[in-house]
Amino acid sequence: PLPPEDLEATLKNLAAAFPAEHQTAGNGNSNILVAIPAPASSPDSVLSTAAPDSGPLRLLHYSSSSTALFLTAADYLNAFKMAQEHNARACILLGPESQTLNPGFVRELAAALLGSSAADPAPDLVLPHYRLGPNNGLVNSAILYPVTRALYRLCPRFPQAIDVGLSLRMAERLAIAAQPFTAAGQNDAILWPVAEAASANWPVAEIDAGPRGLPQPASTDLNALLSETAGSFFADIEARASVWQRVRFYQPGCPTTETPVSAGTLPDVTPMLEAFRVAYTNLQEIWSLVLPPQTLLGLKHLSLMPPAGFRMNDELWTRIVYDFILAYRLRTINRGHLLGALTPLYLAWVASHILLTGAGAAPEQHIEDLAATFERDKAYLVSRWRWPDRFNP
Repeated sequence: PLPPEDLEATLKNLAAAFPAEHQTAGNGNSNILVAIPAPASSPDSVLSTAAPDSGPLRLLHYSSSSTALFLTAADYLNAFKMAQEHNARACILLGPESQTLNPGFVRELAAALLGSSAADPAPDLVLPHYRLGPNNGLVNSAILYPVTRALYRLCPRFPQAIDVGLSLRMAERLAIAAQPFTAAGQNDAILWPVAEAASANWPVAEIDAGPRGLPQPASTDLNALLSETAGSFFADIEARASVWQRVRFYQPGCPTTETPVSAGTLPDVTPMLEAFRVAYTNLQEIWSLVLPPQTLLGLKHLSLMPPAGFRMNDELWTRIVYDFILAYRLRTINRGHLLGALTPLYLAWVASHILLTGAGAAPEQHIEDLAATFERDKAYLVSRWRWPDRFNP
């Protein structure tokens, strides 16, 4: 759901993305159907407000109360139902703050899905490559992107994008995956489209989306946000072990584009470092159940580093993430406690990344180097997944 002014801007952008001369079907109706989430109490009022600014678009409505940052199970299910009902050839789902998207990107997204672009064959899943600031989207940079790239040999920079393009068969597959969640009342459950595409061995494409405004979470509780995202991600990894343990070809994504970094704009990392050091004192017992002695020794050295020289190397962070994935699967401790124990380690990585880039390192190059480390160390995850006791002290 969008405020009226944002909805108006989004519709104008969509009308610009699909000019009128290309929109008319043989029956005189528009080929471009736009489904607008509207309050269940008065959906018609929203449509009447939006209609004057819709240009040649054909507007539909559906009920949605979601305020989630990501596209949800209910979103995917609704998209397929409407696409099927209206005989659509493909679907584009746009997330919150979609009025900030460039119309040219939306047009390219549709062209790729319909096979009228350079993509051959037409992909089933098309994802955007956003150009964000160096300190935005760091959960994606630290965990989602490198793990997805290592496990599935697919490297869209934003595997859990908030805008996606779907072929009709991909929309159907995601709707089927969504049904158990929606049936259980978990309409805001997170799905993982890249993993679905990898499981079906369907092609994935990535398109440069340019800059985009990011939605702000309703809660500022990082622990809750990270637990929700990482918990869903780890559960999906567990469910697809037979897929990602197979050798897969590598599918490269878009070239990375660096954003200039100004030292004056770097966030203050002091609270992050303090949170890590407090956790190092208080969470030793939990961490020792999850992490092997060599990793614990690395954290000890990290806790003694002066703030200016604080650096978490890529190998240490890779092993931490892989060991938390393993502990999640083995239920080594309560999963809520496990994910809570990951938060201060993530903050330590963020602080290290910010300090590294503040010292002159290119942010995107650091993320690419990190992803390469996850790829090289995948054998560690596979080995411990198959023989979990082999590496225990």
